Amino acid sequence: TDTTQSYVFQGCFVFKSASKKRKRHVGVGGYLVDDSDDNGNDRFRICQKLWETVQMNTEAIQDQLNKKVLDSLAEFIKKHGLGCSSDVWRQRASEIPTAALMLGVNVPDHAMTFRSLCNLLQDSVTPLVVSVHAKECAAVKLLIQKVLEQLMGRGVSVDEEQEDDTALLQRTQCTISALCQWYKTVTKKCTQNLPVVVIFKDFEAFNSQVLQDFILICSRYTQELPFIFIFGIATSPSAIQHRLPHSVSSLLCIEVFHSLSCTQHLASVFDKLILKSQFPFKLSSRVIQVLVGIFLYHDFSVQNFVKGLQFSMLEHFNSQPLSVLCCQKQEALLSAKTLSKQNVERIRHLPSFMRYVETQEPQEQVQLLTNDEHVKEVCQKLLKNLHKYHKNYYPILQCLHSLTSSLPKFPLGKHVIYCLFVFLCRILAKDELVAALRKCAEILKSASTKRMQNVLQQLEDFIGRLEALEDSSGNGVLSGKMKYQRTDLFQLQKTLLEKESRRTKRMNPFEVLRSQVMEFIDSLVREYLTPAELQPLNEVCYYSSSGVLRQRLNVTPRTSIQAALSHPFYYLQNESLKTDTGTISSAAPDLCIVYKLHLECGRLLNLYDWLEAYVTVMSAAEDQDTDSEECGKFDSLKHARFIQAVSEMEFLGFVKSTKQKTDHVARLTWGGC
Repeated sequence: TDTTQSYVFQGCFVFKSASKKRKRHVGVGGYLVDDSDDNGNDRFRICQKLWETVQMNTEAIQDQLNKKVLDSLAEFIKKHGLGCSSDVWRQRASEIPTAALMLGVNVPDHAMTFRSLCNLLQDSVTPLVVSVHAKECAAVKLLIQKVLEQLMGRGVSVDEEQEDDTALLQRTQCTISALCQWYKTVTKKCTQNLPVVVIFKDFEAFNSQVLQDFILICSRYTQELPFIFIFGIATSPSAIQHRLPHSVSSLLCIEVFHSLSCTQHLASVFDKLILKSQFPFKLSSRVIQVLVGIFLYHDFSVQNFVKGLQFSMLEHFNSQPLSVLCCQKQEALLSAKTLSKQNVERIRHLPSFMRYVETQEPQEQVQLLTNDEHVKEVCQKLLKNLHKYHKNYYPILQCLHSLTSSLPKFPLGKHVIYCLFVFLCRILAKDELVAALRKCAEILKSASTKRMQNVLQQLEDFIGRLEALEDSSGNGVLSGKMKYQRTDLFQLQKTLLEKESRRTKRMNPFEVLRSQVMEFIDSLVREYLTPAELQPLNEVCYYSSSGVLRQRLNVTPRTSIQAALSHPFYYLQNESLKTDTGTISSAAPDLCIVYKLHLECGRLLNLYDWLEAYVTVMSAAEDQDTDSEECGKFDSLKHARFIQAVSEMEFLGFVKSTKQKTDHVARLTWGGC
């Protein structure tokens, strides 16, 4: 009834605040932007601009990474589709060329790959491209219908004069024979046959029998229809053997294509977006650990990682008023000049700025704490230094990575790895040391700052001095067999101890120069790779609320559901739902009442007793006397509402039917919020 629906499905409430009204509008991601804030609009504008930058760059990165495999697929289809009748690659006329595209288990990233593939094929190979999902093709008839519907909507461009003849067929006409007739009509003016490409986006999810029947049917029409299949596979090529028997797989001529791994994709996102100085929004080390942890232990999805990055961006600009200074280059400096008095006070309360004040002279401290104009000038200088820090950080980090990436891989911390790198470099031969320095020099050539150019000149000077040494003086302990080959920890420790025992020996010119090189590299690391948390005003650009991010992204559904059912007030914000501990509000939704009542029961719940308790609670809402005869009696409406609530409880997984006792259900969860 209408009464039941209005009671059960109430979920959104609007309350007018008694405080002064403030203008708000919905911003990026549904966040409310407060127009009364002194910089709310500016923050919204900057966040929106960065949001669009992230979207555009991540799509460009994925297209660039997928370009090689997509071009290979296009060449495969051109080779075996346009010249299919005379191709030697096809052993028999009934065989269908099939590309097995290995995409990995990062299923959320597959959609963009298939979208790029469809666009590429339609633009450069054939307009007859179909992509199907397993959930839309539960039976072979539905699969054939989906193929025909998509083809007849896209094949019109081949011959525009036949547009009226390419209307969608009725369900009874959805056959491959009808597709053959349509194909002949739309391609009669073409000089060569256009291949018909069918993309199975989630191959493993398709019903095996549906796939078998569809392949058998298509194999009988290969003379009339040049089919080409593309299987999107998340696991391994053996999935084809598991899904299809030999009698069916023998009708396919399969070639395997591999896309780049999701870890390479994520590394490109870091290199070309997150760590670039041109991208002003930054993540703290703990936030990066949370996002990378979710990536590694959940779905390997770069798209979900980017969503986490965008959520961090929204949280930062929504919760940090000073994020208005988080913009590029001169815009940040101009904003610092026009800081309001309120924002100046906010800057004084930043932990990084307070640490900066403590390091200054007493007279300067007084100025920073009392003179607003002086604070604005200092902020301008600090923001400029922060931007320089970002421009110098990434090149040195790349150099350090190039030096340590070839070291033996041990399960050690990053600080231990760096110490190991320092020890190993002190016993390198001349050739290995020169090669390592050349890698660093190539990286620094793309850096634009004066400091990095000075570092490059010093590296080139060291390289020249090393090459000028005689070869006899450049023999290191790691030259020969050991070099950067795999070794165990015992062998490495033995080599290092031998080197330590020779310290009393007088060093030759190469060893002296090698020691100077290592001191220079160590000074670069200590100067340019300092933690971002030590930089003044780092709170402006860095989002560091890893706890909030973990709570939002790495959620526990059961805990959230139990909290909502136990305390509906915190979600619905209805004053009538406020209750004391251990009590049940009769104004709560039926599902909440039934849930709280079931917490008082044991392993098995008697449905009749449960219903009586529910009716008793509802009678209190109707102001009935609990001692009267009418209390406890229930009508058909209450009975229906109770049955619906129990059904919802079963759907959520709290109870299930049981055969142990008649008219009983079994409880499935224990413990609550």
